[in-house]
Amino acid sequence: MITGLYGSLLALFYIKLSFEIITVRKREKIGLGDGGNSQLTKAIRAHANFIEYTPFAVLLLFILEMQNFNGIAIHIAGVSFFLARVVHWQALKRENLRLRVIGMALTFLVLLALGIANLVLYIN
Repeated sequence: MITGLYGSLLALFYIKLSFEIITVRKREKIGLGDGGNSQLTKAIRAHANFIEYTPFAVLLLFILEMQNFNGIAIHIAGVSFFLARVVHWQALKRENLRLRVIGMALTFLVLLALGIANLVLYIN
């Protein structure tokens, strides 16, 4: 199952983002919030932004797969979404607005394509 591959990769990346928060919290002894620590703020936002968009992408991939949509297209969407999230994470770490825009634009593009594909299949 194709969606299982991308769901798994995204889950592993989610854990990595979680551990980045834990590492900073432990090192800086910050239990709640960000304690005014910019590194922790960036890690929290990368984690939160990831979980705000990822469930929709995985769900839309799954629905397409269940409708026997083109497997190559599903792989392209899965890889593109994963790369979009990695680019966004790096952009937040580096405070690089250009990369952040690219990461979010690719995220939106993949979600848009998946949404349209699902609508087209529904209409047909």
